[in-house]
Amino acid sequence: MSSITYELIHQDKNSGARRGVIHTPHGDIQTPIFMPVGTLATVKSITPEELKNDINAQIILANTYHLYLRPGQDIVKKAGGLHKFMNWDKPILTDSGGFQVFSLSSLRKITEEGVKFSSHLDGKKLLFTPESVIKTEEDLGADIIMAFDECCPYPSTYEYTKKSMERTTRWAARCKEAHKKQNQGLFGIIQGGFYKDLRKKSAEDLIALDFPGYAIGGISVGEPKEEFLEILNYTAPLMPENKPRYLMGVGTPDYLIEAAIAGIDMCDCVLPTRLARHGTALTSKGKVVIRNATYEKDFERLDEECNCYTCRNYSRAYIRHLVKTNEILGIRLLSMHNLYFLTNLMERVRIEIENDNLLNFKNKFYKKYGYSK
Repeated sequence: MSSITYELIHQDKNSGARRGVIHTPHGDIQTPIFMPVGTLATVKSITPEELKNDINAQIILANTYHLYLRPGQDIVKKAGGLHKFMNWDKPILTDSGGFQVFSLSSLRKITEEGVKFSSHLDGKKLLFTPESVIKTEEDLGADIIMAFDECCPYPSTYEYTKKSMERTTRWAARCKEAHKKQNQGLFGIIQGGFYKDLRKKSAEDLIALDFPGYAIGGISVGEPKEEFLEILNYTAPLMPENKPRYLMGVGTPDYLIEAAIAGIDMCDCVLPTRLARHGTALTSKGKVVIRNATYEKDFERLDEECNCYTCRNYSRAYIRHLVKTNEILGIRLLSMHNLYFLTNLMERVRIEIENDNLLNFKNKFYKKYGYSK
């Protein structure tokens, strides 16, 4: 019996959207959910208390590759695992680091054994194998851990994508064989690029391995939105109905809503804090670039419909002043707002699913936000 289980509460009658609960050793996760990314065991500039009390985050994501390099899995293990190390008592998911190995390391060699590459920090030669990655993730101690996979670049040829997908499946089997820690749930990652037959084959082979959850990897990697939606809506129904479904690396409001409509339960992205560091806020009427001079004497709240800590207490003019003078508080306030905006959006999505109204909500949201349908 896996430590990670999924409970379906309601299926939207007009779409593939589903309202559910993921049960984990560190608490339940109401789905669909957006997961803030805490790459180095911290969501940038935000304390765990703020994440819980002000932002209502239910689960955060940390990254195996980065934590392997700094501070090292041994230190985290000696601290009692990520939960104690970072003072976070809710669920944690660790990505395997596969995406970072392929995106950050220009000098790499992929073999059946694993991936030899150079650290992006100091150029040190490293080897990641399915077995070594699972050992690292076990030491880190997250509730949900991801199998080691290869994320193909966009675009990739059919031949390359097929070879990569098949190797990812073999690596997934090795990950499952190596994984011994009973209080963690190991998820498989469906690959196959933008070729439907490869996606189908990947899903079938991984489902046969019987993981407690599954992710869609290798989309939202620079392709046009039309291609993203086509593969998302093709792949999601292939995933087991009785297990969590995770779409990796997605965090714009439209992609989160589309993912929910397709039947996805979990999404993550660095977007909200990254936008904040560039002086941009997500609001109910679209993005606000707070650096712009138009907000210099604007004493209204960041988003008139938002009830986050930032919007309850500070004006656009003040936040602009902080950002323009490079004050850390400006980044913090924008980060808190952006994270709250997405977690609150997903809370609303859950309500709309329960009322069989998600498609109508999408149309209204798109119109107000400025998206095309």
